[in-house]
Amino acid sequence: MTRIALYQGDITELAVDAIVTAANSALIGGGGVDGAVHDLAGPELLEACRLLAPCPAGEARITPAFNLNCKYIIHAVGPIYGHDQPADALLSGAYNASLRLAVANALRSVAFPCISTGAYGYPAVQACEVAVGTVVQWVGSCESPAAVVLCCYDPRDFRIYTDRLSDADVDYRVLDAPDDLHSSG
Repeated sequence: MTRIALYQGDITELAVDAIVTAANSALIGGGGVDGAVHDLAGPELLEACRLLAPCPAGEARITPAFNLNCKYIIHAVGPIYGHDQPADALLSGAYNASLRLAVANALRSVAFPCISTGAYGYPAVQACEVAVGTVVQWVGSCESPAAVVLCCYDPRDFRIYTDRLSDADVDYRVLDAPDDLHSSG
Protein backbone atom coordinates (compact mmCIF):
# COMPACT_ATOMS: atom_id res chain seq x y z
CA MET A 1 0.00 0.00 0.00
CA THR A 2 1.25 3.48 -0.89
CA ARG A 3 1.32 5.52 2.30
CA ILE A 4 2.43 8.89 0.90
CA ALA A 5 0.04 10.95 -1.21
CA LEU A 6 0.37 14.31 -2.89
CA TYR A 7 -2.54 16.69 -3.38
CA GLN A 8 -2.89 20.11 -4.93
CA GLY A 9 -5.71 22.10 -3.41
CA ASP A 10 -7.26 23.24 -0.16
CA ILE A 11 -6.08 21.18 2.82
CA THR A 12 -9.32 21.88 4.69
CA GLU A 13 -11.27 19.88 2.09
CA LEU A 14 -9.23 16.68 2.41
CA ALA A 15 -10.93 13.55 3.78
CA VAL A 16 -8.36 12.77 6.51
CA ASP A 17 -8.42 12.21 10.26
CA ALA A 18 -6.29 15.32 10.90
CA ILE A 19 -4.97 18.29 9.04
CA VAL A 20 -1.83 20.08 10.07
CA THR A 21 -1.79 23.83 10.05
CA ALA A 22 1.31 26.01 9.86
CA ALA A 23 0.76 27.78 13.18
CA ASN A 24 2.49 30.63 14.96
CA SER A 25 3.87 30.10 18.45
CA ALA A 26 0.87 31.85 20.05
CA LEU A 27 -1.51 29.47 18.20
CA ILE A 28 -3.86 32.39 17.47
CA GLY A 29 -4.36 32.02 13.74
CA GLY A 30 -3.19 34.66 11.34
CA GLY A 31 -2.72 34.57 7.60
CA GLY A 32 -2.34 31.81 5.06
CA VAL A 33 -3.41 28.28 5.86
CA ASP A 34 -3.62 28.93 9.60
CA GLY A 35 -5.99 31.86 9.15
CA ALA A 36 -8.20 29.79 6.85
CA VAL A 37 -8.22 26.88 9.31
CA HIS A 38 -9.19 29.15 12.20
CA ASP A 39 -11.91 30.86 10.16
CA LEU A 40 -13.46 27.56 9.06
CA ALA A 41 -13.12 25.75 12.40
CA GLY A 42 -14.91 28.51 14.29
CA PRO A 43 -14.24 30.51 17.47
CA GLU A 44 -13.99 27.39 19.65
CA LEU A 45 -10.64 26.66 18.03
CA LEU A 46 -9.08 29.86 19.30
CA GLU A 47 -10.27 29.09 22.82
CA ALA A 48 -8.79 25.57 22.65
CA CYS A 49 -5.51 26.92 21.28
CA ARG A 50 -5.16 29.48 24.05
CA LEU A 51 -4.97 26.63 26.55
CA LEU A 52 -2.04 25.04 24.65
CA ALA A 53 0.06 28.11 23.86
CA PRO A 54 2.83 28.92 23.59
CA CYS A 55 4.23 26.36 21.18
CA PRO A 56 7.87 26.85 20.22
CA ALA A 57 9.25 26.35 16.72
CA GLY A 58 9.81 22.67 15.99
CA GLU A 59 6.90 21.51 18.12
CA ALA A 60 3.18 20.84 17.61
CA ARG A 61 -0.10 20.74 19.53
CA ILE A 62 -3.42 19.02 18.76
CA THR A 63 -7.00 20.21 19.12
CA PRO A 64 -10.41 19.02 17.99
CA ALA A 65 -11.34 20.23 14.50
CA PHE A 66 -14.65 21.78 15.58
CA ASN A 67 -16.46 22.87 12.36
CA LEU A 68 -14.03 21.21 9.93
CA ASN A 69 -14.73 17.80 8.39
CA CYS A 70 -11.66 16.15 9.91
CA LYS A 71 -11.45 15.00 13.55
CA TYR A 72 -8.37 16.96 14.64
CA ILE A 73 -6.15 19.89 13.80
CA ILE A 74 -2.46 19.58 14.51
CA HIS A 75 -0.83 22.98 14.98
CA ALA A 76 2.80 22.72 13.84
CA VAL A 77 5.11 25.66 14.41
CA GLY A 78 7.86 25.86 11.84
CA PRO A 79 10.86 28.14 12.02
CA ILE A 80 11.01 31.71 10.78
CA TYR A 81 13.63 31.40 8.06
CA GLY A 82 16.78 33.39 8.80
CA HIS A 83 15.77 33.84 12.44
CA ASP A 84 15.09 30.48 14.14
CA GLN A 85 18.11 28.20 14.04
CA PRO A 86 18.91 25.49 13.11
CA ALA A 87 16.11 26.00 10.56
CA ASP A 88 16.20 22.55 8.92
CA ALA A 89 16.19 20.73 12.26
CA LEU A 90 13.31 22.85 13.58
CA LEU A 91 11.28 22.32 10.41
CA SER A 92 11.89 18.57 10.53
CA GLY A 93 10.97 18.68 14.22
CA ALA A 94 7.59 20.27 13.39
CA TYR A 95 6.82 17.42 10.97
CA ASN A 96 8.02 14.74 13.41
CA ALA A 97 6.10 16.27 16.34
CA SER A 98 2.95 16.27 14.21
CA LEU A 99 3.43 12.64 13.23
CA ARG A 100 4.01 11.67 16.89
CA LEU A 101 0.71 13.37 17.80
CA ALA A 102 -1.02 11.47 14.99
CA VAL A 103 0.28 8.18 16.39
CA ALA A 104 -0.55 9.11 20.00
CA ASN A 105 -4.12 9.86 18.94
CA ALA A 106 -4.49 6.70 16.81
CA LEU A 107 -5.02 8.70 13.61
CA ARG A 108 -4.93 6.75 10.35
CA SER A 109 -4.40 9.73 8.04
CA VAL A 110 -2.84 13.16 8.33
CA ALA A 111 -2.33 15.95 5.79
CA PHE A 112 0.47 18.52 5.85
CA PRO A 113 0.64 21.94 4.21
CA CYS A 114 3.96 23.44 3.13
CA ILE A 115 5.06 24.52 6.63
CA SER A 116 7.01 27.80 7.02
CA THR A 117 7.03 28.68 3.31
CA GLY A 118 4.53 31.55 3.52
CA ALA A 119 5.02 34.45 5.89
CA TYR A 120 7.92 32.63 7.58
CA GLY A 121 9.95 32.89 4.38
CA TYR A 122 11.39 29.39 4.12
CA PRO A 123 12.50 28.79 0.49
CA ALA A 124 10.03 26.36 -1.10
CA VAL A 125 12.61 23.97 -2.57
CA GLN A 126 14.57 23.74 0.67
CA ALA A 127 11.40 23.30 2.75
CA CYS A 128 10.27 20.55 0.38
CA GLU A 129 13.59 18.72 0.85
CA VAL A 130 13.09 18.75 4.61
CA ALA A 131 9.40 17.81 4.45
CA VAL A 132 9.85 14.93 2.01
CA GLY A 133 12.97 13.67 3.77
CA THR A 134 11.26 13.69 7.16
CA VAL A 135 8.05 12.05 5.95
CA VAL A 136 9.87 9.38 3.92
CA GLN A 137 12.07 8.53 6.90
CA TRP A 138 9.00 8.32 9.18
CA VAL A 139 7.02 6.12 6.80
CA GLY A 140 10.06 3.86 6.39
CA SER A 141 10.43 3.30 10.12
CA CYS A 142 6.90 3.60 11.57
CA GLU A 143 3.69 1.77 10.68
CA SER A 144 1.37 4.62 11.62
CA PRO A 145 -0.24 6.75 10.36
CA ALA A 146 -1.38 4.64 7.43
CA ALA A 147 -1.51 7.65 5.10
CA VAL A 148 0.42 10.92 4.97
CA VAL A 149 -0.73 13.55 2.49
CA LEU A 150 1.54 16.36 1.39
CA CYS A 151 -0.86 19.11 0.36
CA CYS A 152 0.25 21.97 -1.86
CA TYR A 153 -2.14 24.84 -2.34
CA ASP A 154 0.07 26.54 -4.91
CA PRO A 155 0.67 24.82 -8.30
CA ARG A 156 4.36 25.82 -8.14
CA ASP A 157 4.77 24.02 -4.81
CA PHE A 158 2.95 21.00 -6.24
CA ARG A 159 5.51 20.82 -9.08
CA ILE A 160 8.38 21.12 -6.58
CA TYR A 161 6.99 18.25 -4.49
CA THR A 162 6.24 16.13 -7.56
CA ASP A 163 9.80 16.58 -8.81
CA ARG A 164 11.32 15.85 -5.38
CA LEU A 165 9.27 12.70 -4.82
CA SER A 166 10.02 11.46 -8.35
CA ASP A 167 13.76 12.20 -8.03
CA ALA A 168 13.86 10.35 -4.71
CA ASP A 169 12.16 7.35 -6.30
CA VAL A 170 9.58 7.43 -3.52
CA ASP A 171 6.40 5.37 -3.80
CA TYR A 172 3.57 7.90 -3.72
CA ARG A 173 0.31 8.65 -5.44
CA VAL A 174 -1.39 11.84 -6.54
CA LEU A 175 -4.90 12.48 -5.28
CA ASP A 176 -7.20 13.94 -7.91
CA ALA A 177 -9.96 14.91 -5.47
CA PRO A 178 -10.13 15.62 -1.71
CA ASP A 179 -11.87 12.32 -1.01
CA ASP A 180 -9.56 10.12 -3.13
CA LEU A 181 -7.33 9.04 -0.24
CA HIS A 182 -9.53 6.11 0.73
CA SER A 183 -10.27 4.97 -2.82
CA SER A 184 -8.25 2.15 -4.31
CA GLY A 185 -5.07 3.13 -6.05
